[in-house]
Formats: sequence, structure tokens, C-alpha cells
Amino acid sequence: MDFGYPRPQLQRAQWTCLNGPWRFRYDDEQAFRRPDDIDHWPQQITVPYPPESRASGIADTGFHTVAWYQRDFDLKPGGDRVVLHFGAVDYAARVWVNGRLAATHEGGHTPFSADITDLLDPSGRQVVTLRAEDDPQDLTKPRGKQDWQLEPHSIWYPRTTGIWQTVWFERVPRTYIDKVRWTPRVEGFQIGFEARVRGDQPDDLMVEVQLSHGERLLARDRYQVIDGEVDRYIVLSDPGIDDFRNELLWSPERPTLLEARIRLLRGEQVIDEISSYTALRSVNILRDRFMLNGRPYVLRLVLDQGYWPETLLAAPGDEALKRDVELAKAMGFNGVRKHQKIEDPRYLYWADRLGLLVWEEMPSAYRFTRTAIKRLVREWTEAMDRDYSHPCIIVWVPFNESWGVPELTAVREQRHAVEALYHLTKTLDATRPVIGNDGWESSATDIIGIHDYDANTAHIRQRYGAEIPPEQLFDRRRPGGRVLTLDGYPHRGQPVMLTEFGGIAFEDKSEPGVKKVWGYTKADAAEEFAKLYEDLLHTIIHTALFSGFCYTQFADTYQEANGLLNADRTPKVPLERIRKVTTLSRTWIPGTL
Repeated sequence: MDFGYPRPQLQRAQWTCLNGPWRFRYDDEQAFRRPDDIDHWPQQITVPYPPESRASGIADTGFHTVAWYQRDFDLKPGGDRVVLHFGAVDYAARVWVNGRLAATHEGGHTPFSADITDLLDPSGRQVVTLRAEDDPQDLTKPRGKQDWQLEPHSIWYPRTTGIWQTVWFERVPRTYIDKVRWTPRVEGFQIGFEARVRGDQPDDLMVEVQLSHGERLLARDRYQVIDGEVDRYIVLSDPGIDDFRNELLWSPERPTLLEARIRLLRGEQVIDEISSYTALRSVNILRDRFMLNGRPYVLRLVLDQGYWPETLLAAPGDEALKRDVELAKAMGFNGVRKHQKIEDPRYLYWADRLGLLVWEEMPSAYRFTRTAIKRLVREWTEAMDRDYSHPCIIVWVPFNESWGVPELTAVREQRHAVEALYHLTKTLDATRPVIGNDGWESSATDIIGIHDYDANTAHIRQRYGAEIPPEQLFDRRRPGGRVLTLDGYPHRGQPVMLTEFGGIAFEDKSEPGVKKVWGYTKADAAEEFAKLYEDLLHTIIHTALFSGFCYTQFADTYQEANGLLNADRTPKVPLERIRKVTTLSRTWIPGTL
């Protein structure tokens, strides 16, 4: 059960993983308020697998509102600090160390931590207790694909309660680097570097940053820490001609990472040292094309739900995350749209290192209330903050298919919510495109995403072919029964992408417990499945209107059997056959850029 370093862009040499056996119990009556109230732990759970999963050892998919966790660990207090980290706990968490409150957090997809130095027992025997509250039927929480019905239905899946990402702690110095942030600026061959220092704050602190590519030293700079922060641009020597520039630029075809060593110094004394990485990579929109490193780039994405049969939202381990990246690339895709899930940082690490683009999408709430929007904003900004520095992430998607804002055509407040999240996202990250609402009913957006599951290729050509006037496409044709753009937001020349299509269901290998097969189109044999995929891809790739696409979907997920792979990640047809179709090329029509 190897999960790798949980925070890949700020690594220290020493850390301790707390995954594994924990004491566990449900508290549906909410009878317990503090750890001391509990005198009996009837179950044991394997963290970080949620209790609904088989891998947890619990496998209880019923409705439960509160779950308690507890475990002991050995740690002798010393002269340094100790920080306890939780990768993700769904939904609201309270944490005690040795019976004293250490942290609270709300949001099921984002990390939190606590400095527990002053809570440690001098004996060296420590007890951590966590209470997770997660109302399974509360539709105002960002919950993504977690079903609110007892049994998964349609396109929704089993719920996830409590801990579902790595729990760990690390010793840090009394003064330590708490955060780093990287911002590439290819046009000036610059990399923005930000660092935050926490703990004791003496006056004479410096941060030294060393960037290298292999054996080649690119930069070594020192900056004064002022008010606990450093914020500078590191200017690299620009090689000039593209052949040399491309050696340092990151792309799926050449995922060049720049390794970073960061040291915190007091005078000449090194008091903290971490390793990190970044990349030179730019993404932007130029008229009707997506641009990667200043060049038009066709996005060939696959929709990825990020579920596993035995572990649900949690990954089985680091190797499983790496394998998913490798499989997407093996099928010819250059990116994935992580659907309704903020993925484990280790997945983003492998996407950075192996070269796979990622669209990050906020898990939806399903009611429109002030509480829902406040929760959405808080968790979305935390997710952006966590993942900002990953070069693989190229697009942010706050809303999908008007979920949580179902009356966009009629209710002004809901339109304001989408527009506000779009502009907030652009404010927090000015370097990436943002899709305000993917699928239809677009307003504020950098890309118009269309969801169309019609498997009839003649219909696709009729809707999106070159002979269709743009006003007919956006004002009259309504895939999914929805308008593509809202009044006041006509198409302004942004790229148009088919961001969901396909969904061909073919059950090659039954998953235990699945009672029905669901999909938008069904195939009865492997050859029919492959032929439908080939016909659809050939049509989409040769439709000049589209500057990218996202096929549904990567792998079967519970009752949905519309994956290119089975739920266990075995291919339904040979990977090379899928790759050959996915990577078909087309000649750009003159004047489209």
C-alpha cells in the first residue's frame, strides 16, 4: 500500500505515514462530542480507504452521518515542530491529539493540517482521533458523483465518508518553509517563485533557490525573507531558437521538469531544506484555438471519473495512479478531464512527470442556496491553491452541465454565480483558461464546451459541419435540450470543443455486484464497440469547428459500462487499436487561426 510522498511539490527527507489500521465506529445518533465520550471501538478500518469500500474492511454502503477514527503512534517530542496532515476527509472534520482539539476543517476534497507540537505527550505515545460528519443526503455540499440515494443510480456512484487520502506527519524546524508556488512565464523565460515561512521569525532569514535540468544548473538565487514571505521572478537564460528552447519547455510529448532545491538560511546556517519541481509551460487561447507554449495544440482528452471498484474515490495506491496516467497516454490521449473530482496530488505528480494534460473540475453541489455557493467558493479556492503549481493542469472548470445552478436561463442569481466563479478563478490564476459552465448554457467562459452523446455520425456532421452557419449552431441547435450560450453571451470567437461525447456501453467483463449496464449507446460485441468508436472519432477529428474533444470515458465505473477500459483497467479492445484512432491527424483549414 505505497502512496508516495503526499505533497509532491514540497518534499522533506523525513515524514511518517499514518495509513493502515485505525479504530473505527459510526455514531448515527451523534451521541459522542469528544474522544473521551467513547469507551468502545467495535470496528477496525484500513485508512485511507473510505468505509463504503471493500478495501477498508468495513464495506458499509448504508446511510451514516458521523464516523469516528482513532489510532496511536509513537513520537518523542523534541526541539522541533510536528505538523499533522490530512489529504482529504469528507466532509466536515474535527481532530484531537491526546484528547485536545487540534484542527477543524470543512470540505471533502481538500487538505488541512495542524501544528501539534504543544499537544504531544512527553511519554512519546500519541493518540489522534478524528470525527467526520457527512450527511449523505445533503445536496448543498460539493459532492461530485456521490449518490444521495441508497443505491447508485444513473450516472452517480457510491458515497465516500471520512478519510480517503493519506494521513501523515512530519517534523519541521522551529522556523520552516510552509508553502511554495511556481508561475511559469515562457514569453520571458521566467519562473515566478513564492515561498511562505512559518514559525519563529528572526530578522536575518534568506531563501536560496536552485533550479536545474539534469546536470545543468539553470539558476541559484538568494532572497531576503520579508514579513515571512518571498515573491520573485527567476529569469533563465533564453536559448533563443526553438530547437534549443524546446529542450526546456514542458509538453505531453516532452514533459521536461526543472528540479528545485530550496533552502531556508539564517546567516549561512541551513535551518530547513526541501525539494520541489516546476516547468516552463504556457497555455492560452488565441482566437479559436487552444495554445500550448505559443503554438496551436489539439486537445485529445478522455473523461476520467477517478473511481476504483475496491477503493471508490481513494486510489488503491501510488502505482494505480501512475498506471492510469500511462493508460491514458497508451490510448493516444494527451490529456484527461478529471470529472467531478479533485484528484489525489500523486496523480498530478505522475501527470507532470509522464506528460498528461489535466482539466481540473470542481465537484458539484446539487441545490442552489447561499450555503451551497459559500461552500463551493471555499473549497474551490482551496483546491486551486493546492494545485496551482502543477504544470499538467491547463484548464479550470468551476461548473459542469448547470449542476447546482439548474435555472441559468431564468434565474439571475444563478447566472451571477457562474460569472462570479469564472472571474474569481481568473483572478486567482491569470495564467490558465477557465470554462465557467461546461456542456451548455455558456456565459463567462474562455472555451465553449458542448456535450452531445448522439452516436449517429451523420447527425454530428449536420450539427457541426462547415456548412452550418454559426448563428444556427448557437441559437437553434440544442444538444441535450439546452441552449449552448445564454442571452448576452454570444459566441465571441472562443474555441469550441466537444467536451463530452461517445459513452458507448459494452460489458466485456462483469464487475461483481453490478446489476445493470448503463450507457448512452450500447454495443453487443467488441468489434461493434471498436467500430462505433472509430466512426465517432474519425468524424469528430475531421470536424474543423472543434479545436479539441473529450471522449466519455476512460474506464467503466459501477453501473456505467461505457469505458474504453473495464473497471479493473483491462482494455476492452487492444490499446494500440484505440491509439491509432485517437491520434488521427487532420489538416487545418486555412484561416482558422
